Amino acid sequence: MESPLPVRNGVNATRLRLPDSGPWQTAMEYLLDRFDHVDPQGIIDRFERGEVRALGGEVITPTTPLNAHTFLWYYRELPVEKRLPVEVSVLHQDEHLVVVDKPHFLPTTPGGMYVAESALVRLRLLLGLPELVPIHRLDRMTAGVLLFAANPLTRGKYQLLFERRQVRKSYQAVAGVRTDLALPLTIRSRIYKSRSYLLSQELPGEPNAETRISLLTSWPTEFGERGLYQLEPHSGKTHQLRVHLASLGLGIVNDPFYPRLLDQAPDDYDKPLQLLAHRLEFTDPLSHRPVCFESQLTLSEAA
Repeated sequence: MESPLPVRNGVNATRLRLPDSGPWQTAMEYLLDRFDHVDPQGIIDRFERGEVRALGGEVITPTTPLNAHTFLWYYRELPVEKRLPVEVSVLHQDEHLVVVDKPHFLPTTPGGMYVAESALVRLRLLLGLPELVPIHRLDRMTAGVLLFAANPLTRGKYQLLFERRQVRKSYQAVAGVRTDLALPLTIRSRIYKSRSYLLSQELPGEPNAETRISLLTSWPTEFGERGLYQLEPHSGKTHQLRVHLASLGLGIVNDPFYPRLLDQAPDDYDKPLQLLAHRLEFTDPLSHRPVCFESQLTLSEAA
């Protein structure tokens, strides 16, 4: 569904589904009850200013009955965010695509405590492209090549490339080295990520995740031998690369999740997760020519 409210300050309006019935007479009464931890006057003001809309753009007023509409859209009152000390850089831009190097610690899209401080919102404001949307995602802690669609009329063609696994992805990671491990090798397993649990898990059953792992180079350190790995995923499960390396006893350097979940701590910008989305290759669905985008970033722990 297309939002009846335009993007404001780089952020989309929030969509909310209304219940079919209940003890509330109006849509505003329902919001006041549901968000009873929020300043009620702020909610009332948004209705009175005409900033709450239904599908198609109809204004929802303080007296609009609860069951008059199924969905409504409104702007959240966003807290002031401290700017993260990292920068996103543009690798390529044309009328259809924006390709960037996303730094470690910056999320791809708004979520939780990060809204303005996301690659999407920063780029919308920087480039003046309110309709910009990500074609795929990178974890907040993962850096590297990230694609955004700039043209709503053609974005679907690029999204289909990822849905049909027609994009070749290559990552780099720094981890320990096992001399008894014959590389390259391909790991296949079943990975499951619950919405209620922070970590992804490998479970018995038909594999749904596949990663090819190669060792590019290695070097001695005070922590033992370390290596720079090339990781080529042929699926896109949450935390797949981190899980597959950890399953070999090769947890990625500075990974707070795998193989052991560490206590939550403030971000240490001197110790980013040593995982980089290094390269993306595909046949452009518009020009039908092969394209390759490669990160200009490097992993700080790589020799």
